[in-house]
Amino acid sequence: MKVKIFASLILIVATLTVSIPLFAHHGNASYDGKEATIKGTVTAWLWTNPHTFLKLDVKDDKGNVVHWICENQAPSTLVNFGFNAKTFKPGDEVTVVMAATSKNLPVGRISKIILADGYVMNSEVR
Repeated sequence: MKVKIFASLILIVATLTVSIPLFAHHGNASYDGKEATIKGTVTAWLWTNPHTFLKLDVKDDKGNVVHWICENQAPSTLVNFGFNAKTFKPGDEVTVVMAATSKNLPVGRISKIILADGYVMNSEVR
């Protein structure tokens, strides 16, 4: 009887220990999947975990500068696509293709980046 109780307790603790990290991660629910393309000037490239971020200044239809924040994958994933901490620097001109937010905010999830020379950097498996 004591062995069954002890085994059950161990199983419960193990299950809870494994499941805690699952609660910490989020999905892509805030992105509606509609593809958006923007062209702008890099203001920052944040090579951080768990996600990297590319910040851009983009001119809207009226000529006003809009500050975009584009989310990308983790550095450990992006190195497989040729990215590194020095891939972008402030002043670089880039075109970003992404899934935009469903709330019409200047935020998106990057699928590819086109450099000024035309080189395409994908950030998701195709």
